[in-house]
Formats: sequence, C-alpha cells, structure tokens
Amino acid sequence: MSKLTHRDPNRAALLSRTPSYNSSPSSNPGATTIPNYGRSYGSYDQQLPFSSSSSSSFSNHRTAEELESQNDEAIEGLSAKVRLLKEITVNIGTEVKESSNLIATLNDKFSEATGVLSGTFKKMDRMAKKQYGRWWYWFLFLIVVFWIFVFTWLWRR
Repeated sequence: MSKLTHRDPNRAALLSRTPSYNSSPSSNPGATTIPNYGRSYGSYDQQLPFSSSSSSSFSNHRTAEELESQNDEAIEGLSAKVRLLKEITVNIGTEVKESSNLIATLNDKFSEATGVLSGTFKKMDRMAKKQYGRWWYWFLFLIVVFWIFVFTWLWRR
C-alpha cells in the first residue's frame, strides 16, 4: 500500500508557507523542511512523499501512476462484482420463467382434474338419489330382524 493513500491536506500548505525552522540550512537548497517537534526523521527528503526538489516531477508522475494502478485494481474488482451480479440476475430470471411455466402446467392439470372429479361426484350424487329409497328399506328390514333376534333370545332365557 502506498504512503499516499492518506495525505494530510494541510501539509502542502504548510510546506509551501513555513520558513525553515532548522538552524542548519538544508543540504538540498530546493527542499522544504518542517519543524522537528522533538522527533528524529533521519534524512528529511526520504521521509516526505512530496518535495520541491528537481525529482518532484518524477515523484508526482510515480504518485499518479500508483494512484492510477490503485484505481485500475478497484475498477477490476468492481467489474468482477458487476459480472457476478449480472450472472446471478440472469439465473434468477431463468428460474422465474421456469417456475412460471411449471405453475401454468400445474394449473392446467388441476383444471382437468377438477373437471373429471366434478363429473364423478355428479354421477355419485345421482346414483345415491336413485338408491336412497332402496337403502332405507334395507335399513328398516335389518332393524326388524335385529329386534326379532333380541326378543327371541330374551324369551328363551
């Protein structure tokens, strides 16, 4: 990761306006220095990501290339995610179409089954209405026979 991903926006303004606080002049006359504040930085040109030295255009170009490569990597990552989401969306659409076809087929089958069952129930109802009187006679006959057996059994005791 580059040192340039998080820059202090006040640093550039500070470097361009602040006079040198070091008692000794810098070895590089074009370089700008900032106060030490009790910290040791070693060679100051190596620590600052930006300097106003003659290599400024090279470092700015390198910085731009690093930022551009980071942007390209981010774009590639986002493109991969977009492709994945597109594939998932297409798969969902295919699944919805297949489900709709299946539901339509089931609806047709249930409609056919409803027609067949309603015809069967109508026939059973008609048959039950015709047979209702005969079953009633058989039922009365069985009750009379049952009571005859009960009275015969009780009388023989």
